[in-house]
Amino acid sequence: MDDLTHVVCPHCQTLNRVRTAQLGSAPDCGRCKQALFTARPVELDAQGFDRTTGRGELPVLVDFWAPWCGPCRAMAPAYEQAAGLLEPQVRVAKVNTEDQPELAGRFNIRSIPTLALFVGGREVARQPGALTRAGDIVAWTRAQLPARA
Repeated sequence: MDDLTHVVCPHCQTLNRVRTAQLGSAPDCGRCKQALFTARPVELDAQGFDRTTGRGELPVLVDFWAPWCGPCRAMAPAYEQAAGLLEPQVRVAKVNTEDQPELAGRFNIRSIPTLALFVGGREVARQPGALTRAGDIVAWTRAQLPARA
């Protein structure tokens, strides 16, 4: 029997079971039929955040940002590029702290941009400040991931 991974659809928030060996084969959502991985960060609201970090089994890298923030805008192209390098092993997401202040408050975000890595619904690492190279974002993320048994 193949190992299954639960992946939350970035479009309709449906929980999908995907064979782990097929994560890199461009799987589609069973409900909306759109791609589960887009090589782009997923914008999350509070409900999408809770579902993606709490129900999905992939680690989730979240950029807490705001549109008026210069360092956030400077990091955005590298973060988008990092999404293409980290998926499908890591879900890459963004939370606009202006639109989702309750999420920023819940996680005590005091400066932006702030990267936070969630595994199994829990925050396992945090990096305040802009990382402006995709390679730095990818290296930091992979260094924070728990070793797989």
